[in-house]
Amino acid sequence: MNEENNQTSFWSDENAENREPVQKTNWVKEFISWIMMVVIILAAVWVLTNFVIVNARIPSGSMENTIMTGDRLIGTRFSYWFDGPKRGDIALFHWPVDPDTIYIKRVIGLPGDTVTIKDAKIYINDSKTPLKEDYLKEDWVVENDGYVFHVPKDSYLMLGDNRNNSQDSRYWAEVALDDGVAKNEKEAAKYTYVKKDAFIGKAWFRYVGGFKLLTNTAHYD
Repeated sequence: MNEENNQTSFWSDENAENREPVQKTNWVKEFISWIMMVVIILAAVWVLTNFVIVNARIPSGSMENTIMTGDRLIGTRFSYWFDGPKRGDIALFHWPVDPDTIYIKRVIGLPGDTVTIKDAKIYINDSKTPLKEDYLKEDWVVENDGYVFHVPKDSYLMLGDNRNNSQDSRYWAEVALDDGVAKNEKEAAKYTYVKKDAFIGKAWFRYVGGFKLLTNTAHYD
């Protein structure tokens, strides 16, 4: 009986010794698998945010009431890969005066357009009918008359929806002069417009501040 017990004990000990390295190996494999999963997720997020979408927080009120200060939105980087911005698009871009600064405005003038601002109305290419801009925050009373923009072939004219409080294409040439970025008025004029390669993406939807699609806020012919 004792001999039997000893034998059973002997085999149990042997199984425990054989089982320990297996358990250790499984733990190492599980840890490596977990690390690989984290790396893959981080890589996917990096690719997504750098090449597919843009996640932005709105720091000012220049696009009110379409987008409010503090809102967060998602934009699509791929929208302008194969086609240019359309009139009415809400777009994110590198500010011409300081490319490190990202702006968000509405596309008003397309390449080759003549854009006239008269009596708080916008006329494209000498049209007798002004753009329908029912997205404006309020009556436009600031810098609302006397502008004629001849948009270069490779560029776009950008305005905010809060026209009374928006740092947009109406002011950028003057800012470029004041900041010493441009030496004279002729040189400063090019900072009025945004080139196609400066666009980051098209605003898609707002997710903080109440869900809101941002791709259907203007309907132009």
